[in-house]
Amino acid sequence: MKSPLHGANGMKKENATMENETRKKTEEALAEIYRNAQLALQSIADILPQVEDEETKTELHAQHEQYEHFSAKAAMLAKDKDIELKEPNMFKKAMMWSSIKMNTLTDNSRAHIADMMVQGTVMGVTSLRTTANDLSPDGDQEIVALLDEMIKTEEQFEKKWKEFL
Repeated sequence: MKSPLHGANGMKKENATMENETRKKTEEALAEIYRNAQLALQSIADILPQVEDEETKTELHAQHEQYEHFSAKAAMLAKDKDIELKEPNMFKKAMMWSSIKMNTLTDNSRAHIADMMVQGTVMGVTSLRTTANDLSPDGDQEIVALLDEMIKTEEQFEKKWKEFL
């Protein structure tokens, strides 16, 4: 016969497992915010030297500042919450760099740069939305709020770049 205590211990283990899963998903969300910001910063840094149009340069600089904000905020939250963030894969950065160089070699027009930025931004929004959908509403509210803010910001960036097409 099972003691009443056995049921309580089982419930505690189940709650602990759910809390660990929630923490893990929240940490993954913060890592995704940071990774997304870092890749965007790298992309902008790679594209800027190819850009001749002043309005496009101005927009790239403004968006770079926003991504710096997200990167710094994510790093600060990670430090406060004792979460380790990893830099994006060097191979991925090298592939991005070569793709950008090849794409702008023959066409560095405003519309082409905007199209490249729309594609990158859509990938970022998709990745962030997937992460948001995996999050528990019980996750760390600061991280959830930062994720929501980044999604909204990237959606605004996408809309802005479409004006350049």
